[in-house]
Amino acid sequence: MSFTSIEPSELEVFDKESIVDKKKNSLRRKILQDLYFNGNKTIAQLTKEIHSSVPSVTALLEELMNERWIIEIGPAEAQFGRKPILYSLNPKNRYTIILDIAVHHSKAAILNLQNQVLFEEDLHFCLEDSPLILNKIAVAINEIVANYGISLSELIGVGISMPGLINPKSGFNYTYIRVNPETQSMVEWLENSFSLPFYLINDTQATIIGENQFGLAKGMQNVFSVNMDWGGVGLGIVLNGKVFQGSNGFAGELGHIQVKENGELCHCGKVGCLDTLTSAASLIRRIKECLKEGKVSKLAKTNLEEIDIEFVIKVANGGDALAIDLLYDIGKEMGKGLSIAVHLFNPEAIVVNGILAKAGRFISNPIEQAINKYCLVDFKSNLSIEISTLGESARMLGTQVYLIENIIVA
Repeated sequence: MSFTSIEPSELEVFDKESIVDKKKNSLRRKILQDLYFNGNKTIAQLTKEIHSSVPSVTALLEELMNERWIIEIGPAEAQFGRKPILYSLNPKNRYTIILDIAVHHSKAAILNLQNQVLFEEDLHFCLEDSPLILNKIAVAINEIVANYGISLSELIGVGISMPGLINPKSGFNYTYIRVNPETQSMVEWLENSFSLPFYLINDTQATIIGENQFGLAKGMQNVFSVNMDWGGVGLGIVLNGKVFQGSNGFAGELGHIQVKENGELCHCGKVGCLDTLTSAASLIRRIKECLKEGKVSKLAKTNLEEIDIEFVIKVANGGDALAIDLLYDIGKEMGKGLSIAVHLFNPEAIVVNGILAKAGRFISNPIEQAINKYCLVDFKSNLSIEISTLGESARMLGTQVYLIENIIVA
């Protein structure tokens, strides 16, 4: 039957069915969203939260339980009368894989809908600007599924975090451009390979999501997360309770503001970027230069090629003056760069993440001192500088939240 031959009355029925389906799907998503972000709920609580009726919520819960999205977990506490049943997202049957792909290390994990890490392992590859990484990711996913003993059909999606200028809508990484096949984005290639939804997000933006949901920035409306890692510096931004990504998803590239006119050449091609002064790689480079110049340090007793961030922090904690001074210099430069962002966005807190966050107060104290020096008084009076308590897990959890939001909330 052609569409033009349908009677007007039949069209009205289709329209009404469409509206009913849309409303139903919206309520399903609201239930899943509420249980994911706010925890276990009773029918009465869900009815109030999603502004629906008891019969509607009851019917939807039965439907979602049949589909194994939701389970009953027992009676809730009640002061009087019969105890109501609590409902929760099902910790079994539906899983996600989260890949944290970086320049110096990569990790993978399987999580359930209650954000529990069920399986975690280091990957045997790192981020490289080559299409070969797509096959490595595909092999890793198949191996992870096999190692944990689940099937691909039990996955609801895969989330990937990595550094670079990433457009989350198109799935392109514009910094590591060769990870994308010639005719499609890496996300499209992976989705076609696995028939699963894939979501790609910048590592720093994943970190601020994790901190804002589970870490020191939880519940804050305006907050930064500064990611001080090997390759450079990224700024995660939450404004008015929402992660700020910018028009193309590129917001937060603090590391590429120029802070030293006649400074070192940055990998981006410009000179004197903040990255050249504050990344973990720049710290190791400066330490090696100082030791070659004959500077006194406990680090001089170690082979230059074996010096890593953990060892630098260890000797700093032991009182090594060179290590302390260089960490201070990095924190000071970071604070100067952050003071620009503080004046622009007026955050209530800055959470320090990344490998250099392991230096603790050797990094956060000079950041705070620089902000005190370069920011107007009213901007810094209620601003706190904190070292992340989540560490690397902030990025994993943030990628998980980003994936779940796109699947059950959007």
